[in-house]
Amino acid sequence: MSTTSELTRLREFLNELIPSEDQLVRLYQNFCAQIRKGLGSKTNKDASTKCYLTYVQDFPTGNETGKYLALDLGGSKFRVLLIHLKGDSEAEQITKIYDLTERELHSTGVELFDYIAKCLHEFVCEQKVDNEHMPLGFTFSFPCVQTGLSRATLVRWTKGFNCSDTVGEDIGLMLKAAIARRPGLRIDMVAILNDTTGTQMSCAHRNPSCNIGLIVGTGCNACYTEKVENCERLDSKYKDKPKIIINVEWGAFGEKGGVDHLFTDYDRTVDQNSINRGAQIFEKMVSGMYMGELVRLILLRAVNENLVFAQCKLRKHITDILTKKPHCIETKVLSDIANDRGDDWPLVKDVFKQVFNLNNADPDDCMKFKFICDVVVKRSGNMIGVTLSGLVNKVGESFSVIGVDGTVYRCHPNFDGYMRETLDRFVDKDYKYDMMLSEDGSGRGAALVAAVVHRDYMERKSLNAKLRQ
Repeated sequence: MSTTSELTRLREFLNELIPSEDQLVRLYQNFCAQIRKGLGSKTNKDASTKCYLTYVQDFPTGNETGKYLALDLGGSKFRVLLIHLKGDSEAEQITKIYDLTERELHSTGVELFDYIAKCLHEFVCEQKVDNEHMPLGFTFSFPCVQTGLSRATLVRWTKGFNCSDTVGEDIGLMLKAAIARRPGLRIDMVAILNDTTGTQMSCAHRNPSCNIGLIVGTGCNACYTEKVENCERLDSKYKDKPKIIINVEWGAFGEKGGVDHLFTDYDRTVDQNSINRGAQIFEKMVSGMYMGELVRLILLRAVNENLVFAQCKLRKHITDILTKKPHCIETKVLSDIANDRGDDWPLVKDVFKQVFNLNNADPDDCMKFKFICDVVVKRSGNMIGVTLSGLVNKVGESFSVIGVDGTVYRCHPNFDGYMRETLDRFVDKDYKYDMMLSEDGSGRGAALVAAVVHRDYMERKSLNAKLRQ
């Protein structure tokens, strides 16, 4: 049985990972300052949150109808979706997943998009819609600078891709050219978006009050609806509509300061061991890709200071594994054991058995390990809640819905509550908010963007026809 002094020592040891009220206030102020910089034409270059213009300015009404395609490319597999929107009725959705081999991942851009166009052609033929004109929304989850609704310049490849002749090129034009090279393929790629925008649009289809999109999964990012008069970098030809979705790219928050007061030695080690040192600082503190590794580093130091496993016969073995096997603790473990309520700690013991080959772990060590995991997850949820509150206040609506997706949010039973803790403290008293789980933002959201773009096109076409009469 742990003594009170042992538990007190552990809490003191973890104190630097438990942000104080003053630290959270400073985080809020720094984040809001970065958003202002990101929106400014003269200050954008100095902002860590670049606040990219998405050019998505039309929003779902919930009455959208018709068939639309979505293409979701973000890893070694990609999805093609046919979505039949039926207004208030439940949409029908057909999805097919295609693999990308090493050949496509490391080919030329022309070869990659020719292969994707080939798969698109096969898909529409299989679904017997090859004779229909099909608007397509393209979710492209790689760093891009958008220059229009269907135009995006690739900044760099990630996730194992290394296609030549693509960086600095317009991905939208490359896909359109590949589609045009296939005779009989009647697909019109009308919009490129990232998964946060898709998440917001997916939720806005069900609730028009959704004006913020959030992803908390392997990575972390957010978008929100901004008034066009606040977007200094937006060309005047796009200011005939009142609003536009901004892709905050807040994973980079902290690259120019802003989170230094919360940055621990554990965070510093994670950053130094990453393939992109000095980049994506906020993401490395809060996202699923890194939380398991943070727990490993914290647990290693706790073991070395005799705070955990002090009486365990396999202590040296555990230390060796924690030292020599980075990422031996996966982030999904943090979600799994959150449901362990201390009745003999079966879930924690299962983790110890798999990671350390440790049987019959001491219940006190189980409790301490779960406490370490909870501290890491709560810090993430609290920090995201602070930055989200900055967006809720920036939107400035009496009621805002935050559309959320991502494995961390979906799988951790307490994450929603941890975000609400700080949202409730930092959202202005005049504003209310709620959160909504997204339904396939990268798929259905992309199709919805295609739908609203098509709707706008048809409305303008009808208006022009009337004006010519």
